[in-house]
Amino acid sequence: MTAHHPARPQNPVVIVPARMASTRLPGKPLADIGGVPMIVHVWRRASESALGPVVVACSEAEVADAVERAGGRAVMTDPAHPSGSDRIFEALRRLDPEGRHDAVVNVQGDLPTIAPETVRAALDPLGDPGVDVATLAVEISDPAERTDPNVVKAVLERAPGARIARALYFTRATAPWGDGPLYHHVGLYAYRRAALERFVALPPSELERRERLEQLRALAAGMRMDAAVVDAVPLGVDTPADLDRARAILAP
Repeated sequence: MTAHHPARPQNPVVIVPARMASTRLPGKPLADIGGVPMIVHVWRRASESALGPVVVACSEAEVADAVERAGGRAVMTDPAHPSGSDRIFEALRRLDPEGRHDAVVNVQGDLPTIAPETVRAALDPLGDPGVDVATLAVEISDPAERTDPNVVKAVLERAPGARIARALYFTRATAPWGDGPLYHHVGLYAYRRAALERFVALPPSELERRERLEQLRALAAGMRMDAAVVDAVPLGVDTPADLDRARAILAP
């Protein structure tokens, strides 16, 4: 890696990608949770992190309307984007063509119960000037998660007790081998602006295609990714059962 990176970003923006075309839970961003659309809950949690301005990047007018009615800001983006990172990059260029924001925190639009401090933690690894992209991981405590291919494992080089660790690989397999902790990857990212620009211009890597994990593209290109180890995996709403759990957690 080159050593010319600035240190911790001074002017981050939080962008929440949202799309209606979820296969398992159609219309997910507008799913009602206590009378409030899910995307508005996510926008509020992200705003409470106080990292910087929060913008929802969407491709449907009804999502933008819901966010704006709640007092938030939304940016319309191309519905054909293959991934959330492409969507947030388009939103960033639309809302900040001058390049004032030096980092982007990508908070998924299906995390209505995420703690604001968890959002804040995603930026911490960028305090090291050598880190291009930051993410989150949680030590696995449920034995079933160790072998579940739907739980993505972050293979981390972590010093004992350290809160930030270098990410060497991500996999759906059970890894690494041997005694010691395994880590559940949480797909929340913070990018230096230049790193996001580089990332979205890269072609998919072979391992990315094989594992179906977009973050492997960055590692294959030699970009450095570090993870902040946090205490709990935020609830991602992918199914009607997840939605019921979110409603129970957020019930007044």
